[in-house]
Amino acid sequence: MHVFWTAVMFFTRIPVPASLPYSNQLLNQALRFFPLVGMLVGILGAGVLWLALLVFPPPLALLVSMGATILITGAFHEDGFADFCDGYGGGMSAERILEIMKDSRLGTYGTIGLLAMLAAKYTALVSLTPPALYPILVAAHTLSRFVPVLLVRTTRYIREDSLSKSKPIGNEVSTRSLLIAACCTVPPLIFLPWRLTAAMLAVSAVILVLFRRYILKRTGGYSGDVLGALQQLCELGLYLAAVALHHRAWPCN
Repeated sequence: MHVFWTAVMFFTRIPVPASLPYSNQLLNQALRFFPLVGMLVGILGAGVLWLALLVFPPPLALLVSMGATILITGAFHEDGFADFCDGYGGGMSAERILEIMKDSRLGTYGTIGLLAMLAAKYTALVSLTPPALYPILVAAHTLSRFVPVLLVRTTRYIREDSLSKSKPIGNEVSTRSLLIAACCTVPPLIFLPWRLTAAMLAVSAVILVLFRRYILKRTGGYSGDVLGALQQLCELGLYLAAVALHHRAWPCN
């Protein structure tokens, strides 16, 4: 439970027991529950959507739901994605990229990237009907948080200095943690049509391979902001996969 609550504390703004101990070991182990935290965020987002639909039209209800998930996570991953866009968009060398990502100010690349990301996710989700949307939200929030765990497992961590504005993040994933994370990822996928599950897994694999190749070429490894960017890209990719299948008349509900 200490490991789980550490994951909740690190990846969300949900209150945790005040007596919760802190250690680097707990932080590293907490990555095993990253998908489970994503499942929790997805369930809360779906719940807010259901409640909002009681009083608002679907487009506005979806906006409220997206705002709720951002509030729950404290825009943790969105902030990482914006920093990633600033760093990798404006930096020409690995050192300069890391230096830019440490800057707390939001630059042009980060602003444009974040607005484009939010607009793309909203446009994709508003194309889906609410009955199909609930399991897709939960599955996407869960699976998109398993992919960064794979990146940590397979990629070198770029250690940032004490001036970094990012929180310290676990940079080790044991085989046991990887298996636990995988098991936490499976349940939401069971409630989806098998074609959609297969498409989501394929999209996640493609994004991971291409993203990993890109960051290795530019900086030689990952940092905390990079993991946030990967989560956001995977989440968007999963929504796009669901929309593509939906418009090919493969029902997602």
